[in-house]
Amino acid sequence: MTLAFTAGATVLIMVSYRHPGTRLTDRTFTVPLDHARPGGDQITLFAREIVAAGNESDDLPWLLFLQGGPGFGSPRPVGREGWLDRALSDYRVLLLDQRGAGRSTPATRQTLARFPDATAQARYLGHFRADSIVADAEWIRPQVTGGERWSVLGQSFGGFCTVTYLSKAPGGLREAFITGGLPGLTATADDVYRLTYQRVAGKNLAHYQRYPGDVDSAREIGRSLSARPATLPGGGTLTVERFQALGRILGSSTGSAALHYLLEDPFAGRELSDAFLVAAERELSYASAPLYALVHEACYAQGKATMWSAQRIRAEFPEFAPAAVEGDAPLLFTGEMVFPWAFEQDPALRPLAEAAELLADRDDWPALYDPGQLARADIPVTAAIYFDDMYVPRELSLQTAAQIRGLRYWITNEFEHDGLRTSDGRVLDRLIGLARDADVGVTEPEPPAVRLAR
Repeated sequence: MTLAFTAGATVLIMVSYRHPGTRLTDRTFTVPLDHARPGGDQITLFAREIVAAGNESDDLPWLLFLQGGPGFGSPRPVGREGWLDRALSDYRVLLLDQRGAGRSTPATRQTLARFPDATAQARYLGHFRADSIVADAEWIRPQVTGGERWSVLGQSFGGFCTVTYLSKAPGGLREAFITGGLPGLTATADDVYRLTYQRVAGKNLAHYQRYPGDVDSAREIGRSLSARPATLPGGGTLTVERFQALGRILGSSTGSAALHYLLEDPFAGRELSDAFLVAAERELSYASAPLYALVHEACYAQGKATMWSAQRIRAEFPEFAPAAVEGDAPLLFTGEMVFPWAFEQDPALRPLAEAAELLADRDDWPALYDPGQLARADIPVTAAIYFDDMYVPRELSLQTAAQIRGLRYWITNEFEHDGLRTSDGRVLDRLIGLARDADVGVTEPEPPAVRLAR
């Protein structure tokens, strides 16, 4: 390994290694926790460079990949699978573990225990949103590209980060691709959840139409948990409302099938089986990504407290109430919502409950997007909008698409939210094609390209 000192950062470059069809290089960067105080506390970022075998010496443009989340590390590829195969045809790819995730400095109950109190924890966690992630990217870009602009591919929350990038540091970008991640520029968390609860209800209906036997199975499990919550293998509690949270998987391409298989044989006699409890915990635990639960709602916050928006807005949709399990209507699963009770029922979150309350009450979150700057965008920006997206409402995405100058989008119901991962490169190829054909120098943007797949 080589330790290199460069302007503003220390870069640890590991010895490269090979996977089938690729060469990979692991890199670690030191960046400020607070970019407004570059001489203050520091954290580390991990990123993995990938280039196609045989192209190691080629002068390829860089593509930065921003993962969905928040709080999840970048993909760990074995070869040139999925969208990466398409990307490596044109780019040298950097898979960034965003701050707090993957091999970057983690934010977990263990690491946050070093702070003296919840106030200090919440202050620290306030630096883990899209604005800080963009500042990280700009901090490391000169060390990676030699100062050249790079392209960015943002999936889901990574798309939110990309719109922040276009707002705050557009000079670092040569083009931007967004998949399932065009956020509402001024939408509050309440606005988002009022739309997503409706979309989740539709996903429930579609699931029960596909698997009508799951109506009785889900109701039976719910009534069992209503009578006596179960203890999960990791020590957490499975209540009705936590069981309903399994619906977060319904927005993926295989989520409905996965939920069906989970529900098909849940009991051992009169008790929920160990196999079911293990499988449910695997889907429900935040142990692998506690940062997701901590700052999920904060990702929507701009100058206003969220005050546990998902929990409050749920009251406007009584069909999702846990008590509904005692009635005749199908039990409805919830979606990508984080509820305050998770910090009681999940052992990975319990020590952080007070910090989570402080984050929910914070009302001075800075703005993440600059509509004026987005209206002046002068690089190709393309986006895939999934018509049936359960996590990022298309209504908000379409509003934002109209506010980014020259943005060209493809709207489709051929894929779910995870279309980038499941399309074998077709989604990325479509967006690259739109960007290559874009005219970003026009005074008045051309009407966006629209396609509804059938």
